[in-house]
Amino acid sequence: MVQKTALICGISGQDGAYLARLLLDKGYVVCGTSRDAQMSSFKNLLRLKILEQVKVESMALNDFRSVLQVLNKIQPDEVYNLAGQSSVGLSFDLPVETLESIATGTLNLLEAIRFTGAPIKFYNAGSSECFGDIGTIPADESTPFRPRSPYAVAKSAAFWEVANYREAYGLFACSGILFNHESPLRPQRFVTQKIVKAACEIAQGKSRRLNLGNIGIQRDWGWAPEYVQAMYLMLQQPQADDYVIATGHSYSLEAFVCQSFNCLGLDWQDHVSTEQSLFRPTDISYSCGNPSKARQKLGWKAQFQMPDIVKMMVEQQLNA
Repeated sequence: MVQKTALICGISGQDGAYLARLLLDKGYVVCGTSRDAQMSSFKNLLRLKILEQVKVESMALNDFRSVLQVLNKIQPDEVYNLAGQSSVGLSFDLPVETLESIATGTLNLLEAIRFTGAPIKFYNAGSSECFGDIGTIPADESTPFRPRSPYAVAKSAAFWEVANYREAYGLFACSGILFNHESPLRPQRFVTQKIVKAACEIAQGKSRRLNLGNIGIQRDWGWAPEYVQAMYLMLQQPQADDYVIATGHSYSLEAFVCQSFNCLGLDWQDHVSTEQSLFRPTDISYSCGNPSKARQKLGWKAQFQMPDIVKMMVEQQLNA
């Protein structure tokens, strides 16, 4: 069997690192990109002990020539686009950068693949944020998009770019509409990591209070190492298609907080405050996905639910 080569754009992030490990285990040659590969620390690859096994290249996703140059150099069989500004909250402060890094970056990758004419399979990281407020019915692949943040607007544009290139040019291009997925590799700015770290520090006597925004929101939280398996499976199908990836179960942020403190023998209400200043301009009250298509066509099903995920994150934080 000929060894496959994968190019992971955004390899330094949570999903990129776990995906790199998965593909290495499957015998791939793995190359990852960063805006400046010589200056990047790639700390997540170091944490997973795989940095020495990965080739890294500098690439500016908003520069078409840079993207084309890397594609021609690496000649990948598969491209995974996980790059771009990844924080919903931060997108309200950096809307232009968010749109350029996600929507323009995705377009440059698609156009570069089309330009090369090579039979490259392309995966795009979509987001459940595109759905906006869906009421209480879990979203599936036919649920309309109603984005409520600059991040969601950018992800929605990228999703339709992928669909357009698949239909207009016959590219093997697909999007995974992933609901929230967590792990110890999450950056500290993400609320889940903030909660777990604060709970552990309070338990160790290093901190006293945790301030949060709206803890009434409900999310479908999954385990990131499982979700990258779905990305891989999408590119192994005979035909390109889009898939919702989720657990199918939604929990409130309050329940996430409660579980985090329970793991440490603490009552969260003794240590947590809510602040109006931390509320987002437009927040989604309820989010849940229907992953039945992924289960039927990819054979993928989430094994871990929120309580399991919190326990694993707390254990990792205590051992960090």
